[in-house]
Amino acid sequence: MTSSIAIPQKSVLSCRRLTRFLGKGENRTHVLKGVDFDALPGRTHAVVGPSGCGKSTLLYLLGLLDRPDEGEVFINGNPMARADDNARTAARNAFLGFVFQFHFLLPEFTAAENVSMPMRKSRRFDEDTMRKRALSLLDAVGLADKVDRPATHLSGGEQQRVAIARALANEPPVLLADEPTGNLDARNSSIAFDLLARLSRERNIAVVMVTHNPDLASRCDCVLRMLDGEFSTEN
Repeated sequence: MTSSIAIPQKSVLSCRRLTRFLGKGENRTHVLKGVDFDALPGRTHAVVGPSGCGKSTLLYLLGLLDRPDEGEVFINGNPMARADDNARTAARNAFLGFVFQFHFLLPEFTAAENVSMPMRKSRRFDEDTMRKRALSLLDAVGLADKVDRPATHLSGGEQQRVAIARALANEPPVLLADEPTGNLDARNSSIAFDLLARLSRERNIAVVMVTHNPDLASRCDCVLRMLDGEFSTEN
């Protein structure tokens, strides 16, 4: 079935006919209704729409954190929706980075140690390499002078920048962001978005961002409006 589905050659993350129901019986809700989507490297994609329209459900399916009822998710052209848990975990660790509304830093660790956590899990790098990569990423997000500062001694905007650096620790080609600026003030929201957009261009990363912020969405390369579980064709 999936072999006949056309996926753009440059797409690093795609879905076709993605369908998801939530709840049971009378409470069963058709959350996603056959969604198609392609994320391209070096571009920022915003998914916008009213609360409950299916934005976050889509992001969790694309991030292999949930499974669709129908349809397929492709990473580098490989179907993943029905792959076993080990294959999905390996693909998630190798290809996907996540930034959420709340930073979820470990408060007892420093900025550099928090950034190193995904690298420790992947076991791809030795201690010296992890440290150098963490320092490089923190420098890229403007925190070179705070690498050894405990997470609790950083401002909210700084903590979110550490979270962005952490999401890039294993060099993922795709970064998924669920309301990444939703817990920040206007100034820090703009800083965080500019950072994501710059890193997307410089590192050729596909960024897929769910947001309620129309200003940030308008600054993305691609804006997809979702309504009742489908992408709207209206402007």
